[in-house]
Amino acid sequence: MYKLTVFIPDEALETVKSALFAAGAGTIGNYEQCCWQVLGIGQFMPLAGSTPHIGAHNQVESVNEWRVDMVVDKAAIDKVIAALKRAHPYETPAYDVIEVLDF
Repeated sequence: MYKLTVFIPDEALETVKSALFAAGAGTIGNYEQCCWQVLGIGQFMPLAGSTPHIGAHNQVESVNEWRVDMVVDKAAIDKVIAALKRAHPYETPAYDVIEVLDF
């Protein structure tokens, strides 16, 4: 089992979550579409050669973004990450995957 954390701009929240759920993320026992989310502010500066969804080259941008955490079964992780990259509006979405140990 893994825990996926991804940062999603406000306008894309439901679209990206739906894509992740459809790919197999967010299932815990007899429940599906499980996640935890909190609103925060992301910061980045697009560099030359980038194609930013939001912002302009060499200017720091701050954006309302949701931090979304959900579990992903090991068998679905590759499919979920592929869905994330297709659905997320950013050229390079910020996410991390952490293995969850069950003791």
